[in-house]
Amino acid sequence: MDACDVLIVGGGPAGSTCAWQLNKAGLDVLVLDKQSFPREKICAGWITPAVVDSLALDLADYACGRVLQPIHGFRTGIWGAGEVETHYPQKAASYGIRRFEFDHYLLERSQARLRLGEPLQSMVRDADRWIVNDAIRTPLVIGAGGHFCPVSRLLGTQLGQGETIVSAQEIEFALTEEQRSQCNFENDVVQLYFCPDLKGYGWCFPKGNYLNVGLGREDNHRLSEHVERFADWLKDRGAIPRNLPGKMKGHAYLLYPSSQRRLVADGVLIIGDAAGLAYPESGEGIRPAIESGLMAAATVLEASEDYREARLVTYAQRIAQRFGVRKTNAPGPSWLPEKLRQTIAARLMATQWFARNIVIERWFLHSGQAAITAPAQ
Repeated sequence: MDACDVLIVGGGPAGSTCAWQLNKAGLDVLVLDKQSFPREKICAGWITPAVVDSLALDLADYACGRVLQPIHGFRTGIWGAGEVETHYPQKAASYGIRRFEFDHYLLERSQARLRLGEPLQSMVRDADRWIVNDAIRTPLVIGAGGHFCPVSRLLGTQLGQGETIVSAQEIEFALTEEQRSQCNFENDVVQLYFCPDLKGYGWCFPKGNYLNVGLGREDNHRLSEHVERFADWLKDRGAIPRNLPGKMKGHAYLLYPSSQRRLVADGVLIIGDAAGLAYPESGEGIRPAIESGLMAAATVLEASEDYREARLVTYAQRIAQRFGVRKTNAPGPSWLPEKLRQTIAARLMATQWFARNIVIERWFLHSGQAAITAPAQ
């Protein structure tokens, strides 16, 4: 039977970041993932300078043979209404990446031992150890398997029950010369358009020779119709090719602070999308995932091999301190009639100050929040 100090279930950014830190500290880390890497991952795919800092990412090294698209501008507004352009000419505000490449890079860099193409099928408690798949013995399991994480489900998560799920559909593809000639977008400008009812937003995101187009909403009711109308609107504007090479693919995630998933148990931590950490305004999950991986690693090292829940609860405290206290049924501006809310939102988003300082800086870049960085080892 294989044995390890820590088993991480899921090799995405949260899992690989946690593995990277624990491996550097000298722990024997094993990453288990049901897929082989590099693997397809549907995601709009951008990283902010804070993510670069948290990962101590060497951009020159990363860019060798991979897509790394500097973003110097945003076009934002409400779909079908006015829009505003916000530019960052001096320094890139973000970088477009392909998750196919990004996740594989981080997983390889972690230097953890890997068991890929192997799903988690069983997880049984044996004294102070877990026996996983009747083949792996470990004192600590870290669930990093995304929205449908099997470790989170073993802690009692019931998918779709009491959870406000964001559903998204998107497509990413390489542009042919003919397709590129049909489009009028700039490679370093991301287009972000909120739905008229403010329940989601769509995007058009060029990344070198690739284009990512999609839309996400707080529910999946008639999602395909919203996506189709949004794509048709972009086509009419010349923002995307008339004929998309394939169908949109879907995925789901939870917004913080509405998620109520359990984060800690004896010998268990839950990180990344498995914990429901995506930013509520933008749905962006890469930065929260990476930060949760760093916080989980710090908690594990502080625990000094005592992985009882009472010792690991500091991880949940770190999450609350960083992202706020989770709340259910948080009151919104329901006292305002819906049409009035939409009218006010359309007017605000059409102003340069609101677009830059609120939509871009606060909602999407979180530029006012310093990066969490890994300790020097």
